[in-house]
Amino acid sequence: MALQLLEMSRSAQALPNGKVRYAAADGVALLTLTNPPANGYSFEMMSDLDAAIVRARFDDSVQVIVIAGAGEKFFCAGADINYLNSLTPTKKYYFCLHANETLQRLERTPKLVIAALSGHCVGGGLEIALACDLRVARRGSGKCGLPEVNLGVLPGTGGTQRLARLVGRARAIELMASGRTFDYDEAEKLGIVTHVRSETDDASFMTALGEFATSFTTPGKAAMSVGHIKAAVHGGIDLPLDAGLALERELQAKLFASADAREGIAAYVEKRVPSFEGK
Repeated sequence: MALQLLEMSRSAQALPNGKVRYAAADGVALLTLTNPPANGYSFEMMSDLDAAIVRARFDDSVQVIVIAGAGEKFFCAGADINYLNSLTPTKKYYFCLHANETLQRLERTPKLVIAALSGHCVGGGLEIALACDLRVARRGSGKCGLPEVNLGVLPGTGGTQRLARLVGRARAIELMASGRTFDYDEAEKLGIVTHVRSETDDASFMTALGEFATSFTTPGKAAMSVGHIKAAVHGGIDLPLDAGLALERELQAKLFASADAREGIAAYVEKRVPSFEGK
């Protein structure tokens, strides 16, 4: 039976501040951003998201993390502007610092993270998505972009850094300096979105996302290997090549000693389908 992410979302447990809901099943943890009407984030939401990331990280049964937005209209519209307007400049700085730390924790968790983009994904919402490993969007469901320039500020939750690393300096500057938003088909062409799907409603999109997420879990996939691939890329991409290769070798050595590597190599030799355990 296919993993039902939408049903998981409906029965999920709210974290202490009520801004993120958490559910886990069949190797997948679903984190749902919940702040109607636009799922704008505040310190309370980021605190809940941080707690959810730690919970998924420590849960050995979780191999893939999916982040979604409640409702069909918004994944996340970025920072809650009314909340932001209530803060002093010093508190705004610490708010951004905490958000950066939360998203770095997401990147550094050695489990695959997928952003399920159904609805608009703009500003800080796109910055959350950029911190995920893969971004899968529902065609025609909304726009994305980093329009912070229209508020007289810059994308302050990693947008200037992650977007530039993803699409290159000149393109990133153009997109952020113009502040324009664009649909998911263009986002895919730019390399911002990994996949665009054609499901016409959120329910069918989330069903497809469930199938996609479980394609990276055991027994069909060596989830430990997936996590180490992520760690090698994120840990090594900004290192000199020699240092990156050294990191790769160390991670490979750990995998060579794993039960899954023994199973994968044995299955290949014996011409059978491997059955991985994530160990």
